[in-house]
Amino acid sequence: MGTSASKNPDSSQENEDREENLDHAGGQLYVSLKMVNYKLKGELIPHVYGSVPLVGSWDPSKALSMERESTSMWELSFVVPPNHETLDFKFLLKPKHNNVPCLVEEGPNRQLIGGTLQGDARMALFKVNGEDVLEYCVFIKADRVSPFDLAASWRAYQENLQPSTVRGIPDVSINAAPEIGNENGSSASLELDLEHYVVPAPAASANSGHVYAANLTETPRSITHGGVFSNYDGPNKSAVVSADRAWIRKDMEVAVPDPSKVYSTSGMVESKSVGTFSPFQKQDGQRGLFVDRGVGSPRLVKSASASAFTNDLKLDSESKAMPAAAGAVAAAAVADQMLGPKEDQHLAIVLVGLPARGKTFTAAKLTRYLRWLGHETKHFNVGKYRRLKHGVNQTADFFRADNPEGMEARNEVAALAMEDMISWMQEGGQVGIFDATNSTRKRRTMLMKMAEGKCKMIFLETVCNDERIIEKNIRLKIQQSPDYAEEPDFQAGLRDFKARLANYEKVYEPVQEGSYIKMIDMVSGQGGQIQVNNISGYLPGRIVFFLVNAHLTPRPILLTRHGESRDNVRGRIGGDTVISEAGELYAKKLANFVEKRLKSERTASIWTSTLQRTILTASPIIGFPKIQWRALDEINAGVCDGMTYEEIKKNMPEEYESRKKDKLRYRYPRGESYLDVIQRLEPVIIELERQRAPVVVISHQAVLRALYAYFADRPLKEIPHIEVPLHTIIEIQMGVTGVQEKRYKLMD
Repeated sequence: MGTSASKNPDSSQENEDREENLDHAGGQLYVSLKMVNYKLKGELIPHVYGSVPLVGSWDPSKALSMERESTSMWELSFVVPPNHETLDFKFLLKPKHNNVPCLVEEGPNRQLIGGTLQGDARMALFKVNGEDVLEYCVFIKADRVSPFDLAASWRAYQENLQPSTVRGIPDVSINAAPEIGNENGSSASLELDLEHYVVPAPAASANSGHVYAANLTETPRSITHGGVFSNYDGPNKSAVVSADRAWIRKDMEVAVPDPSKVYSTSGMVESKSVGTFSPFQKQDGQRGLFVDRGVGSPRLVKSASASAFTNDLKLDSESKAMPAAAGAVAAAAVADQMLGPKEDQHLAIVLVGLPARGKTFTAAKLTRYLRWLGHETKHFNVGKYRRLKHGVNQTADFFRADNPEGMEARNEVAALAMEDMISWMQEGGQVGIFDATNSTRKRRTMLMKMAEGKCKMIFLETVCNDERIIEKNIRLKIQQSPDYAEEPDFQAGLRDFKARLANYEKVYEPVQEGSYIKMIDMVSGQGGQIQVNNISGYLPGRIVFFLVNAHLTPRPILLTRHGESRDNVRGRIGGDTVISEAGELYAKKLANFVEKRLKSERTASIWTSTLQRTILTASPIIGFPKIQWRALDEINAGVCDGMTYEEIKKNMPEEYESRKKDKLRYRYPRGESYLDVIQRLEPVIIELERQRAPVVVISHQAVLRALYAYFADRPLKEIPHIEVPLHTIIEIQMGVTGVQEKRYKLMD
């Protein structure tokens, strides 16, 4: 159960300082308990019982069974929630084959406070028949570890089905909780026919079918409906800076590592010959790279060795100076936090790569990410321009380098797409993503000359050497691309596309000029390299960080709110109450759903906030590691926490009206706005992109609205109004074909 807040200001400050120290100590508390007796052959099973969070009572019938590690050793490991770091417990023995009374450990209770054992270490003594004494050696170990180290350790155990070690961290047995008894409703009685619970997704939601990503790109404005070019030269060549960009941050100069180095995601340790980087670094500086420490987005900074990313978890100076006044926060302050310094106001990301290397899907993912962060971003696909101008029936001969008419036509549409992108930037756009093969140095030089003095240009080259992935991408291209929509013969289309690909391969020149990012064999998410050259600035560094973690491996992400809480029943916002009876029923149904939906996904994980209504909702789910994120906590309602909207309207009418006018930017007094929530959720998005296994996220309405908007590519202004009902699961399917959505409503 949650701890109550102290009314003593000094005591409250002490608790706050203690929590901050615990946070910076390196993550969550992992406890391992072991008992050893070399004489007994296993007729007595060691158990542990005690206070929350072990079982929640001192009832021996609910004690947790320890698992046999060897013929003489028994072990139990678990993760301690941050608000329950004082453990009060004892060991007991239960006979294996009968129900005779169990043996309780002699002596006082054992106490573990913040990972430190109180009193002297001692053996566990048990009296048999009031006379004989059984002795067990006891080993108690507590470590603070990153949630992701815990999850990786769990996966290693699940995959190997035997004890092993991941980065020096013992394997964890998570969720060793007793099964829910029949007194509260049997799990078996909640068998679900998953399709029975499917409900339609909102009309404006993520695409439910397979959509070719290039079709979702910017519609060419340089081409009339009749397919004739117009001489569009942009109404205003000077940049138009909107009022919400008045505040410029000047403390974000270093955002990327040494650009002369190569960053590989295939290794786990730093190489001395070349600088390497992986999300799974061993060094202390990288542990807990993605762990959020509260409100505010982490920044990439240069490490002491200048060869690896680290996190600066402190709030920026501008964040501290940002107005904390009640009511709608100044849009300029928050918007500029997202936009970064002036040098990044106009940024062109120019894709480079052979066909079927994942350029368009990479561009689409990057566009979605930057839009969600608040950067005005558009995706310009040159193929879309070509199809509108020259039709969809061009054969492979059109793409030959020795076809002067074809070369002229392709360069012409590329130039028009670049002109459109630059004009859009000068009208207020920030990041343009230019999607084409751009496979020769001559083409890239043309683009650089067009952009000179108007925007900063970075080439993003995608390289794939895996023939299986290339073949799969080619087949998807034939199935989805409008270029082959009128070709009824799949094999004929396949032959034509491979001939087109051969034409590009003959003249392809890898990027070696200008500022560039090379993604080498990164598509599968199974390793690879990212090379960066001449990259500087806050936003380019953020883009590199995203690309290091992104991949196209298909996997589902399940989003759901916690079960109905007591504050939900009372109509109160915020708070940290337990769940209602309806919420408890949903928790059981959710556990049943997850077990059935992810029964073959042994490496899946459950993510919750640190508030007890999400932890309680997740508690019936067994067999998967559970990770708590403070970043997933509900929007902070500040002084309005615990109030109803009617009470706010009556007692704080100005606040009520301010929120009503602009829910996106409105910040609760001493609380947060939706834009603040988005900023603190960025590490969660990065980690969701990095995951190759399914993830179940159990969180809160405002937080899930923001997460859902990322996957569905919804505009920021819509986020506060997205429908995320209680007792409903939103399944997001991520993969090479894009993002699809399915909704399951388990209860009314």
